[in-house]
Amino acid sequence: MEQPKYYDTVKELITATSSAYKDDVAFRVKIKSGKDPQYKDYTYADFIENVNAMGANLYDSGFKGGRIAIIGRNQYYWVVTHLACLFGGIVSVPIDKELPLGEMEDSLIRAGVDAVVFDVKNKEQIEQIKANGKTKIREFICMNEKSDEYRCVEDMVNAGRELPEEIRKEFSDYKPSGESMAILLFTSGTTSKSKAVMLSNKGLACNVADLLVFEVFDEHSTNIAFLPFHHILGSTGMLFALADGMRTVFSDGIRYIKQNLTEYGVTFFLGVPALIDKMYETVEKGIEKQGKTKTVERAKKLANFLLKFGIDIRRKLFKEIIAQMGGQLKYIISGGAPLSAAVAQGFTDLGIEIYQGYGLTETSPVLAAENKGHIRAGSIGRPLPSVQVEFRDKDEDGMGELCAKAPNVMIGYYENDELTSEVLEDGWFHTGDLGYMDKDGYIFLTGRKKDMIVLKNGKKAFPEEIEILLNKIPEIQDSFVFGEPIDGDWTDLRIAVQVQYSAKEIAAEHGELTEVQIRDLIWDKVKDVNQTIPHYKRVTDLYLTEEPFIKTTSLKIKRKEQIKKVLDV
Repeated sequence: MEQPKYYDTVKELITATSSAYKDDVAFRVKIKSGKDPQYKDYTYADFIENVNAMGANLYDSGFKGGRIAIIGRNQYYWVVTHLACLFGGIVSVPIDKELPLGEMEDSLIRAGVDAVVFDVKNKEQIEQIKANGKTKIREFICMNEKSDEYRCVEDMVNAGRELPEEIRKEFSDYKPSGESMAILLFTSGTTSKSKAVMLSNKGLACNVADLLVFEVFDEHSTNIAFLPFHHILGSTGMLFALADGMRTVFSDGIRYIKQNLTEYGVTFFLGVPALIDKMYETVEKGIEKQGKTKTVERAKKLANFLLKFGIDIRRKLFKEIIAQMGGQLKYIISGGAPLSAAVAQGFTDLGIEIYQGYGLTETSPVLAAENKGHIRAGSIGRPLPSVQVEFRDKDEDGMGELCAKAPNVMIGYYENDELTSEVLEDGWFHTGDLGYMDKDGYIFLTGRKKDMIVLKNGKKAFPEEIEILLNKIPEIQDSFVFGEPIDGDWTDLRIAVQVQYSAKEIAAEHGELTEVQIRDLIWDKVKDVNQTIPHYKRVTDLYLTEEPFIKTTSLKIKRKEQIKKVLDV
């Protein structure tokens, strides 16, 4: 592996790589939908020019050194605004567009933003926030609609080009500090009020530089920006695509993902396990519906046998199956939660390379990842080049808390020194994840420290590893494993699970069943899973629900809230 070329700031990194790809298409944007869709292409040169023009306008509007919140769907002018902030020393504050009004308003107040760039889809919330008058926001700017009431980003870009040269030069010549805060990002906390994480310019640039040498993909790949940019994996993934010379397109929404993969010829997909699992489930159901399950399994065995001799026929052999995912998909990157080993193997067998990464919002985000030729069953990969890893406070089995030291570790939590000091110690970030590293440097994680179920006999169980197994059961849509007190004694726990199911889907497969029959059906399959895991990890109590679990916007279960709901405590 070659050594990464590091830059102090995102501006230096993206400017350098953009000059290398200046005539290539950086973004393809759909400007008209329907039977005869129309698209507009922006080259890398166009994009950088737009960023500089927007930045000059922000300077001219008095926002230099300020903070700008961005609220909305993934789209071209979201990226232009975000990069204008990062290039010009303006703190970008991405806000989740799905937040309830009160939480959105609270985030804007806590961040002390000077302006908000918003999607027209969020106009109603913005109008209410303006009417409430609780913020000190100087201007609201619409991302994607022209009106007399608000400036829009496209008009600001056009106006920025016409500003006096001295203003445009002030922005283009500005050199942000690598150590300065570039992004203020609110976490979608699963247990408490969201934390505001301060990420540095250098940390973001370093993480992308590491990934450029760690993950090598085909030139001119087409990336679909599906993960929301207000999540750090989505926005850093977008920076990676720009730094790698990819063409980026935008999804019309989860319902249209298959259509978008086809229409844009997408080759690179960054997603979370929940979505990737659904993609593979759809593929499997398609094979089953055609009655080709056994044929495909035999073909997989043949393809894997030939691979041992360096002969790869997978993509030719499974061309029709890959066509269900657009026909061009070659790479899937998974992050945000553990990926099912069966799903990863399933995509690999079809000839689609799939890698998972590990990290947190606080680490900009990637600390470790799999890459070509370096995949080990059960591992989340090896640390990136600039990342140091230690496992501290190990137990008798050698399992400890993963701690990391790297340029991409956060500056700290905004206005919360006490919480910062709890997780940052001499530059080492305590992730809260437990696991170990093998002799070859591969990291294995067992679960979150705060979610660990400690049984009375001292044995420890982790909900996530049991949930992964249970979620493979076709009749289970989702599962929530927790420690249930025996006779109300919270020091004496047993493993319990609440499963989400669909009576309609079960009826389609098994015929109409009573709730008791559904419980018996699912319980029998849970007992089958129990036989595959150590005795102390086995599920001993089962709850059923058709209601979705309480989750964050990044689809992680809010465990404390969910357990209160299950046990009514």
